[in-house]
Amino acid sequence: MDKLILPKNYKTELDLLETEIAIKKLKDYFERTLAEEINLTRVSAPLFVEPETGLNDDLNGVERPVGFTVKGDNDNYVEIVHSLAKWKRMALYRYGFTNGMGLYTDMNAIRRDEDLDNIHSIYVDQWDWEMIIKKEERTEEKLKEIVEKLYKVFKKTESYITDQYKGLEKILPDDITFITTQELEDMYPNLTPKEREYEITKKKGAVFIMKIGKTLTSGKKHDGRAPDYDDWELNGDIIFWNPILEDALELSSMGIRVDEKALEKQLKMANCYEKSSKEFHRLLLEGKLPYTIGGGIGQSRICMLFLQKAHIGEVQASIWPKEMIDSCKEIGINIL
Repeated sequence: MDKLILPKNYKTELDLLETEIAIKKLKDYFERTLAEEINLTRVSAPLFVEPETGLNDDLNGVERPVGFTVKGDNDNYVEIVHSLAKWKRMALYRYGFTNGMGLYTDMNAIRRDEDLDNIHSIYVDQWDWEMIIKKEERTEEKLKEIVEKLYKVFKKTESYITDQYKGLEKILPDDITFITTQELEDMYPNLTPKEREYEITKKKGAVFIMKIGKTLTSGKKHDGRAPDYDDWELNGDIIFWNPILEDALELSSMGIRVDEKALEKQLKMANCYEKSSKEFHRLLLEGKLPYTIGGGIGQSRICMLFLQKAHIGEVQASIWPKEMIDSCKEIGINIL
């Protein structure tokens, strides 16, 4: 509750039924445009994986996955996914995708350790996507090229939904700004990473903050990243300014994935080299997996931003503390 933002004079443009209809329109349009823009094929994806495969996303390394045993399979234990960061790369390998082709999927997850507020829920829904690139394309230029294409998808979606609902306003700037975590630290040395994100996003409207996971000159990290999917030199977050909450809103975490050299280096830096024996890591270190770029794009957060809602619970059904539901209701925030 400490982080809950209750905007003054909040009034939603859409009632509950209109909101549900708009969510479907927005998601369908974004999904279709995303697939067309970067050549992605939709595939089915798992809700749970076996932990010994190493396929689950460890996020910051402290979040606890939800798990259960499977009846009739020797009580085999499985974990509900946090995301599909590593599973997608394995799927590209197994399904026979080739260079320049990619996949995306509807990813649903449970993150039990989230601190609930306007933008965080224990239920996560996102489009997880992954595309094969050449080894020589593992560059900052390629990363920026894909970010620019994704930003075009966001801009087209914004135009579409504001045409559908005249009470909604366009908020995105013409261009997205690129900046590294070190440049941000140098610019705002006395601020926390989240405060830096706030300041740069308020100023620019749309930013891609690059090189997340590595230690900065201050001796601290901007944010944590698992060592076995993103290359910490070639990744980043897409963040937009949210005028309803007057705050920065992260909509996508993405990056060029680790190659053999980067994986070995980052596993050692993270003091978890024992992971190298798991199937995913072994195949990668043996050079059998394709080189890829990929990420996740928050579905409910996109709906929240473009439908100009103050709480993610207005666009997804989840569980919230009663005190939060009551506080929201008092100012016209209708939790689904």
